[in-house]
Amino acid sequence: MLPLNRHSRMTRKVFLCAVGALLIGLAAPAWADPLPTPVEKPILTVSGHISVTNRGALAEFDRASLEALGTVSFTTTTPWYKEPVTFEGVPLARLMERLGARGETIVATALNDYSGEIPMEDVRNRQVILALKRDGRYMPVSDKGPLFIVYDFDHDPEAKKNKYYSRSVWQVVRLAIQ
Repeated sequence: MLPLNRHSRMTRKVFLCAVGALLIGLAAPAWADPLPTPVEKPILTVSGHISVTNRGALAEFDRASLEALGTVSFTTTTPWYKEPVTFEGVPLARLMERLGARGETIVATALNDYSGEIPMEDVRNRQVILALKRDGRYMPVSDKGPLFIVYDFDHDPEAKKNKYYSRSVWQVVRLAIQ
């Protein structure tokens, strides 16, 4: 093999950088796609350290756009209902990934301005959902809706503590990523 001259080495470096940039672009995560604008009245607004938005620095969701992220369900006992309840909603981890969230804490705020802090560690290590449904029905405001942050208490006995119950904010309307 012949030694490369200075011009050939420079051309090769430029070529390799261009190929690398192309590969990085092709491997971009799905959350880099634009976030659709809600069609209906938004039920959730997310602010703070997020990289994907749809209204200025905010991300707004209506029920359909939240459900489009994909939902999961689990049945668990809670201190708020006498019998086990089946909750269905968007995993908080999936929502945070979709928004490109960077932060250590999610501050969830309810309609009445009550707020609770959920560490990102919980989102990464526990099954935590932003529930839209209880026992197959959308939750009305009069029964902890439209959104309720719920841990899978029965499958995570460590979560059956007051500190986790206090993180289970209901009537959620805002999330701030800090």
